Amino acid sequence: MAIIRVTNLTKKFKDLVAVDDINLEIEEGECFGLLGPNGAGKTSIIRMITAVSPPSRGDIWVDGRELRKHPREVKAILGVIPQTDNLDEDLTVIQNLTTFARYFAIPREVAYQRSVEILNSMALEGKRDSKIDELSGGMKRRLLIGRGLVNAPKIIILDEPSIGLDPQARHMVWRKLKELKSQGITQLLCTQNMEEAARLCDRVAIIHQGRIIDIDTPQAFVTRYMSNRVWEIDVTSDERDSIMRELERRQLEFEEFAGIIHVFPKDDSLVEGLPGVARAATLEDVFFKLTGRSLVE
Repeated sequence: MAIIRVTNLTKKFKDLVAVDDINLEIEEGECFGLLGPNGAGKTSIIRMITAVSPPSRGDIWVDGRELRKHPREVKAILGVIPQTDNLDEDLTVIQNLTTFARYFAIPREVAYQRSVEILNSMALEGKRDSKIDELSGGMKRRLLIGRGLVNAPKIIILDEPSIGLDPQARHMVWRKLKELKSQGITQLLCTQNMEEAARLCDRVAIIHQGRIIDIDTPQAFVTRYMSNRVWEIDVTSDERDSIMRELERRQLEFEEFAGIIHVFPKDDSLVEGLPGVARAATLEDVFFKLTGRSLVE
């Protein structure tokens, strides 16, 4: 059953169409990813679903409630983890949680007990009385996720949850998100990290220029759009033309980027005798195939 449903959702900023007539259903209990380049419309979608920015057109339903008519009720069941760190540096770690609980009219004792439990679950119990500037980047990110759980939400919405984290902190955050999903909490994840989407998401919507190009599971995307393996040829300027002519003669699908030719053979025998190395196809390959490799500003 869809816990989030949007129909004909559109967002315009004067002449710019940031979100262009999208339809989307997110099932209860799943981790759903919005995957797209800068300016694709991901954050605009999140801002509309969280009742921060009104749609120019279209309808949003969350847990059976029409958002336009019941914004307060919808906000009460959402946990929002922003991309940027907006923790209050004047407060201690636990005060950041208990103070945030006031927005949801949670009784003081309940808020304190829940905050202690959250800090324990986030491995931050030893930092409860620390100031924010004493925390590492990974600790701050875990605290932001914990703050988003203060109101015991049915849905958490995450905007680039692992951005700026080192590998150890990133994997710790991923483990926590998997744990929350196992508890039945629906997750809407906005990311540009292909590995993050492949590891965490049950389904992914690839978004480009305000439109949804396609929706599927990460593995199904790879199966549908790619061969099992990608053949990469690191070419010199002297070799480039002759190799590309040979690829065209063999009628192989390929593209060149940053001096490397990426070949997508339907069968390994088609690249026999060519220089290069093989690797497994990934969600990132699908993403580039559908949205292109050009830098979007």
